[in-house]
Amino acid sequence: MKLKRLPEDFQVDELSEVTPSSGEYSLYQLTKQSIGTPEVINSVVERWNIPRRRISYGGLKDKHALTTQFVTVHHGPRKPLSQRSFELLYLGQVSRPFTAEDIAGNRFTITLRDMSEEEVEHARSAAEDVRRDGLPNYFDDQRFGSLGFSGEWIAKPWCLGNWERTLWLALADPHPDDRSDDKKQKEILREHWGRWGECKQALDRSHRRSIVTFLADKEAAGKQIDFRGAFCNLNIDLRGLYLSAFQSALWNRMLARHLRQNAAADSIIPFELKSGPACFVTNFLSPWSGSQAPPLEDELPLPSARGKLEDGPTLDLINAVVAEEGLEKRQLRVKYPRDSFFSKSTRKTIIEIPELDFESSDDELYPRRQKVKLAFVLPRGSYATILVKRLTVSDVG
Repeated sequence: MKLKRLPEDFQVDELSEVTPSSGEYSLYQLTKQSIGTPEVINSVVERWNIPRRRISYGGLKDKHALTTQFVTVHHGPRKPLSQRSFELLYLGQVSRPFTAEDIAGNRFTITLRDMSEEEVEHARSAAEDVRRDGLPNYFDDQRFGSLGFSGEWIAKPWCLGNWERTLWLALADPHPDDRSDDKKQKEILREHWGRWGECKQALDRSHRRSIVTFLADKEAAGKQIDFRGAFCNLNIDLRGLYLSAFQSALWNRMLARHLRQNAAADSIIPFELKSGPACFVTNFLSPWSGSQAPPLEDELPLPSARGKLEDGPTLDLINAVVAEEGLEKRQLRVKYPRDSFFSKSTRKTIIEIPELDFESSDDELYPRRQKVKLAFVLPRGSYATILVKRLTVSDVG
């Protein structure tokens, strides 16, 4: 099976009830293709010469896709902006910035290609199961893009106050998606780590070099090397991604444990995520499909030190997955900088997708093979690629 063979094979349209009226915030619809949301925002900041803090949006949309989403700019230009990979369409004025809370859901249209007839029938049967039972609401691997070859979560040493290791992971840890220039710059960092003047001279101009310059200036002045200050010079959005990646990975492990604890062993369908082993459940009665539903929690909290929980199964779940990282729940917090923190919220364990359109036909790109076109709506924060995994994974163990 092939996914995202063409950008239009993976289409995402953000849904919202926000409508223009009046206010200090300019509302835009962003249409982009083959570029990430943060990269678009950086281009808007540069093109319109405005501070990053004036721009707000609800969530990150897939880079390798054709997507639409909403963006607001405080006192933004009342005009469109078009570049090669994206277009901002001005919609009007609103009274406050657009945030994740304003997203009603996302509409997906996805094409799976290069499938055999057997794979199509397996996916069709699995789609029936999803319509009946729902889908475990895992965070998918896109959430864990900051995880490098070391396998270490950047947020873990951050929580422990190990600032040098935190900075090394953020700047120098090699990553499977590194471009050739990133690979070279990270190699320089690893080779010159601790010799900041030499490192500065060897690096190209970049955000990495500016942070190394901060360290080199401390070194040249004979002052103590300030790894904490250097890390805090990283982009605030990046630092937020590091925290959400670690927290989401822990939540995924909680959900997998919860499902295994409440399902028959022969109904477990194992699969792997970057966050660790996960599972689906077949022949599984969801909370809305009848009184025989297993005792699943409707929601589980995102683990952090901020959440106060009574003794019980949920707290046991959190303690178990946190212990796997050699931590305690109370350590899931960052003391500095004060602009970064773990989310204090809950997430649904199972999402309902009763209206899942499934259509198969000949694949024009792969002769004698089939394609499947899926159309469905998911609540905000849920991953369509988890549904794709559910339709295509087959091992039952």
